[in-house]
Amino acid sequence: MNLSGFFLRWLFAFILVFATYNPSGYSLYHWMMPLNDAQLPLKILAVIVALGCYLFYLSATVKSLGILGILFVVAFCGTLVWLFVDQGWLDLSNPGIMSWVMIITISVILGLGISWSHFKKKITGQFDTDELGE
Repeated sequence: MNLSGFFLRWLFAFILVFATYNPSGYSLYHWMMPLNDAQLPLKILAVIVALGCYLFYLSATVKSLGILGILFVVAFCGTLVWLFVDQGWLDLSNPGIMSWVMIITISVILGLGISWSHFKKKITGQFDTDELGE
């Protein structure tokens, strides 16, 4: 896998998280609230599709990174945000900025999770496989 493959996987994760919630007011969350009868079947279908996409990304992330790897990526992203705030490059007093930080952090975790097996295979030559309980 090359860098463009990772970027494409991360971009899809970013679009998924961005479409679910973003501070612009145009997201699945903003469309769903308030929950009323207007287009209710379409809203439920959209939520089911989004949950399916999250299930796909989360299962791949947990299988490839594991809980310890996920915690490491969260710690890395948190420390990076802390560095940016400490250096004055990022001001978290605006709730919209904090939303964007969270959107990017979650999409990075999901993007790395879905790409990690490819990186690991490229670096070590070892494949990750699912164990079948037979």
